[in-house]
Amino acid sequence: MDESLIKRLIASIKCGSCGQNYQEDRIEVVEHNDELWFLKVSCSSCHVGCLVAAIIRENARPEVITDLTEEEAEKFKNLDSIRDEDLLEMHGFLKDFDGDFPHLFRQK
Repeated sequence: MDESLIKRLIASIKCGSCGQNYQEDRIEVVEHNDELWFLKVSCSSCHVGCLVAAIIRENARPEVITDLTEEEAEKFKNLDSIRDEDLLEMHGFLKDFDGDFPHLFRQK
């Protein structure tokens, strides 16, 4: 696997001390052997350093963990995906929503 891709993956992790994302230029590959990678990471915000051990498997499919029943999964499988417009509409609704769910559901 490409070293720059590994750094991008690790950069998506948040620092355990301050919660900021790591920066790619502060990530150094120490060693790797097949799927096992060791990286030295230093937070650009709080300067805390750590050692990250990661197992990166190419072409591995992640295990799907769900609490849906088979019937529910089948029902939702063929629905359209959420569009940008859907998210913007929900954002607008929540921005002005006062939290009064009983009133909201009485309208129906």
